[in-house]
Amino acid sequence: MRILLVSDLHYALPQLDWLVRVTPNYDLVVVAGDLLDISSAVAIDAQVVVMLNYLRLLNAAGRIAVSSGNHDLTGADAQGEQSALWLTEARAAGVPSDGDSLLLDDTLVTICPWWDGPAGRDALEAQLAADAARRPARWIWVYHWPPLHSPTCWTGRRHYGDTELGAWIARFQPDLVLCGHVHQPPFKADGAWADRIGDTWVFNPGHQIGPVPAHIEIDCAKGEAAWLSLLGVEEISLAARTAPPRTVF
Repeated sequence: MRILLVSDLHYALPQLDWLVRVTPNYDLVVVAGDLLDISSAVAIDAQVVVMLNYLRLLNAAGRIAVSSGNHDLTGADAQGEQSALWLTEARAAGVPSDGDSLLLDDTLVTICPWWDGPAGRDALEAQLAADAARRPARWIWVYHWPPLHSPTCWTGRRHYGDTELGAWIARFQPDLVLCGHVHQPPFKADGAWADRIGDTWVFNPGHQIGPVPAHIEIDCAKGEAAWLSLLGVEEISLAARTAPPRTVF
């Protein structure tokens, strides 16, 4: 299985155009949150209309999995917590997104929503526990925010990570966690695009400007992963017990 990971596109339409073009080249394309951009001059309602069209195009081009990020929240759910309500329409159109799980041959993909309070947190933990009971040979999480204290959440000044994810990784031990949210880590000397936590690989492609997003290619059959950005290409073996030293800087 060949996986493409992108995140934090933030309504960058040229990057979305690129993603539509390359999606047929992969077995799974993961967009790990923040499709919208709350700082854009374009109104959020208008962004949602455009983004839903892009998701339909991506879903027609290949197999995709889309999770929400903090920029994607558009209103309160039934529990009164902020949620990416617009992704309900994407799910109705057949786009795998928040709360869904995909079984692809020997791989289970759990798509985790951005949670905004205890009800969302507890629902996500229940989703992970349910999928843990049926995990096949490989288990992948799509989760917008990297875990705290990982170099994949290093901003250059501090660790800015999710406080719950580390404990869930330790408890459930997925094979891969595909993240985003923190833009800087792969571009910082003490940051990273890949981190090994026990038996789990955590990936964050980071964010860059331009027509092509920073992205990660994962080849499960070959046991390899590569980060591609304006800085070039960096590769690792998934068989390594720890992430290798950075060579870009």
